[in-house]
Amino acid sequence: METKSKVALVTGGSRGLGRNMAIALAKKGIDVVITYNANKAAADEVVGAIEALGQQAVAFQLDTRDTKAFDRFLKNVGNYLQENTGQARFDYLVNNAGTALYMPITEVTEEQLDEIVNIHYKAVFFLTQKALPFINDGGGIINISSGLTRITMPGSSVYGSVKTAVESLTRYMAKELGPRKIRVNVVAPGAIETDFGGGRTRDNKEINAQIAGLTALGRVGLPDDIGGVVAFLCTEDARWINGQRLEVSGGQAI
Repeated sequence: METKSKVALVTGGSRGLGRNMAIALAKKGIDVVITYNANKAAADEVVGAIEALGQQAVAFQLDTRDTKAFDRFLKNVGNYLQENTGQARFDYLVNNAGTALYMPITEVTEEQLDEIVNIHYKAVFFLTQKALPFINDGGGIINISSGLTRITMPGSSVYGSVKTAVESLTRYMAKELGPRKIRVNVVAPGAIETDFGGGRTRDNKEINAQIAGLTALGRVGLPDDIGGVVAFLCTEDARWINGQRLEVSGGQAI
């Protein structure tokens, strides 16, 4: 039995950018598996929105800090896909789940640094490693980074530098997975109006105006500006894009 549609797994797909990515993928005719950390109701709403577009969707709980849970999680995803598509494999992995840290270097604690490294680097590394047997040859991986790897803003030293490590890792993944024709790219959003980091870009008028003033297109980004780029990378049109960083920031600080 052949899979009706390609399948994408999006971590942190219940809210913010992840939600937008999941729905944008569905609009491209791709079935979607999302993860959520705590808010099952929000995840179920995303599943409903995807099903309303005519694609299959399911949500699994996953705390990406808990690397020991990855094997069990992927086995559950594989079993679901086997039952619903006829094969325990998917095509695209979007490493999106994350949290913010805004803290000057002088005040960062070891626990805070460890948490950001665990969520944004260690989880990306080991979830990808453990997912590789489930990803079809010719598929793709998209790691979500940040404009803060290029744009240096006080208070983002840990987050920005860990995301820089993810960008380097992406190029290594692209090189090593080339024989399987798996493309690996980075999408680096600029400042976006979501609840990320307590919603400060969205809700703090001063910060919002400052970023808009630094951006060539004259406004702060919206979730709809990002999801379609991730979805595009999961199509045949993007088949020759590999090992690249695509910043999606409206021309912030250029």
